[in-house]
Amino acid sequence: MTEGPALRTVGAASLMREEWFLGVSVATSLAFLVFQEQLFGQLSDPLWFTVVFAWLFAAVLGSALSVVRHADHLAERLKEPYGTLILTLAITSIEVMAISAVMLHGENNPTLARDTLFAVVMIILNGMVGLSLLLGAWRRPEQQHNLQGANAYLGVIVPLATLSLVMPTFLAGPDGQHPSAPRQLILGIISVGLYATFLFLQAGRHRDYFTDDSHERISEPVPRHGPVWHHAILLFAYMGPVVFLVEQLARPIDYIIETLHAPTAFGGVVMAILVATPEAISAVRASIANNLQRSVNIFLGSVLSTIGLTVPAMLVVSQLYGHPVTLGLEHGDLVMLLLTLAVSIITFASGRTHLMQGAVHLVLFLAYVLLIFQQ
Repeated sequence: MTEGPALRTVGAASLMREEWFLGVSVATSLAFLVFQEQLFGQLSDPLWFTVVFAWLFAAVLGSALSVVRHADHLAERLKEPYGTLILTLAITSIEVMAISAVMLHGENNPTLARDTLFAVVMIILNGMVGLSLLLGAWRRPEQQHNLQGANAYLGVIVPLATLSLVMPTFLAGPDGQHPSAPRQLILGIISVGLYATFLFLQAGRHRDYFTDDSHERISEPVPRHGPVWHHAILLFAYMGPVVFLVEQLARPIDYIIETLHAPTAFGGVVMAILVATPEAISAVRASIANNLQRSVNIFLGSVLSTIGLTVPAMLVVSQLYGHPVTLGLEHGDLVMLLLTLAVSIITFASGRTHLMQGAVHLVLFLAYVLLIFQQ
């Protein structure tokens, strides 16, 4: 008679231990909601600024990592490609909210969306891919993935990246680099249309393109602590505070750019780190476990959803709030994007990867980091 309540008590205690960070994110949200003026009133003090920025950054990043954790649990139950799709859509939603918050706070920063998109592409296609391939191939000669799936991803990423980040540079309108309303509408329709078509392919008739069961993998046991709805509820519970916290994070970011005159790309890099870190951890762990296919689904799917969904969302925000958006890359950034896309096509062209390819992508990532400080 007493075993039922006792088991429920043990289960509740276990759940509280596992989901303790939800309490941290909620408490942080309440603190900044109630004491907002006091917390932001002393940003001119370098020590206090560091504390506030690190506090908010850690709260948002920790919540995003928890979102990834529950998305991984859902992936174990729903299998590919649905698990990875949930992960990429959740992280992309966080990215859209973060960019929108920084765009609408403080002075207008028309290049923020472009800088964030470019930073996400560089971090994922060079940093994340390089680290995943390097660590995954460290203990084995090579790894393999489904070539058709990688081709499907890159076949959409390349034209979307070109139309969103390259073409606007050569199509300056009467307002300079800001795309005109008709061009924004066309770009938004193309992005959403291509991404929707890809999802139909991924979740429908060509699901087998995104799975690879042709070789033995080192499986990582994932704890099972409840049904699908349990993890789905917790995933959205962690995303809730992010909506508020990223808006608060926009204030110290704007302070760095507007008051301390940091490079305008700084805001984009911070947003990109918040977006890419959780997925990077998941992709690297999958590659180490010799499940390169899941890594490919994560990092290529993340880039695709970032360009296919974030660009239309930012264009809508731009039209609704009158904040112009500059999308076209220039100078060294433009060269780095084209080089990264070309190397990525070569890397995934054979269906097999090895250590050297990981090293090449990491070198490109290092070049990107150095270029940030050169500008």
